[in-house]
Amino acid sequence: MTLSLKALSIVALVSSAGLASAQGSDIIRHPIPESDFPILQAVEIPADKTLVYLSGTVPTVIDPEAAQGSPEQFGDTAAQTESTLASIERKLAELDLTMGDIVKMQVYLVAPEGQDEMDFAGFMDGYTEYFGTSAQPNLPTRSVFEVAGLANPAWLVEIEAVAVRP
Repeated sequence: MTLSLKALSIVALVSSAGLASAQGSDIIRHPIPESDFPILQAVEIPADKTLVYLSGTVPTVIDPEAAQGSPEQFGDTAAQTESTLASIERKLAELDLTMGDIVKMQVYLVAPEGQDEMDFAGFMDGYTEYFGTSAQPNLPTRSVFEVAGLANPAWLVEIEAVAVRP
């Protein structure tokens, strides 16, 4: 029986050493092979990290002189993306996190008035101001969805984000 207890102790010791090693590892970001598209294919997060989920964030008013609730008040898709990401950046800073800590984004885009589909290029213009830059090279995984509308008819963009506390 002592031999069984010793063997069990060794197995437990080896297992806990492996667990500690896995928990101490860093976040692994997998880029899309042979692509410069600014998102990740996948991200691996160790079990000992804390995930921070941000609620959907929407654009802020960029033209207070524009008619209340008008599309001009919030700007085009690129401007709305930039103001939304600026809001996310502020929220993260309040939590002692940065844009580089984001590992997952879900983006909801509405087609601008008079257009048949979402303005993905406009979204990318705003997005690439924050991700994949020399100042902030960390990329998230990301999904973009075209939706029929958001809570405010003038909004073209809403973004949810998940960050990891390093």
